Amino acid sequence: MAREEKRPMIVRIRKFERKDIPKKVEWINNPQNNKFLHYDIPLEVEKTQKWFDSNIGRTDRYDAVIEADGVPCGTIGLLEIDKKNSKAEYYIAMGETSLKGKGISTQASKILLDYAFGELKLNRIYLYTETENIPAQRLFEKLGFIKEGCIRDDIVSHGKFVDRYIYGLVRDEYLKEE
Repeated sequence: MAREEKRPMIVRIRKFERKDIPKKVEWINNPQNNKFLHYDIPLEVEKTQKWFDSNIGRTDRYDAVIEADGVPCGTIGLLEIDKKNSKAEYYIAMGETSLKGKGISTQASKILLDYAFGELKLNRIYLYTETENIPAQRLFEKLGFIKEGCIRDDIVSHGKFVDRYIYGLVRDEYLKEE
């Protein structure tokens, strides 16, 4: 019997649209996804629609949906896009739990970083992650992000103060890796 070859999934990112709101709400409300996310849970469709409407036309953020083989499976983007200082904050949240661990986050992140450093011409991308979020840290380090420090008792998450790491990646380091 012939063995079936597994082809790699085609990963792309596209701008977040109104039609994505129900999926985002579903993903964020899933306890398997929201341990390290900082949303008022449960997320509601109506509030998310207001959030979407309030962000139309903004140039200081880029919100996108990750698709694998055409199936929406998570969100990714840039916040606080600061053209003057040439930097932005990166975020990612895989929503479809059955697709975690398949390299989709890595591919989507590379697409976003290419956009940030190439098209937006930013010099620095940074992010924050809770010190306990080891899977995310593995992803960030694989992408070339450098752990720059620990911010103690940085935010309240699930009713308690948590420490967060700050990671950074600058254009020259990222382009050198390619």
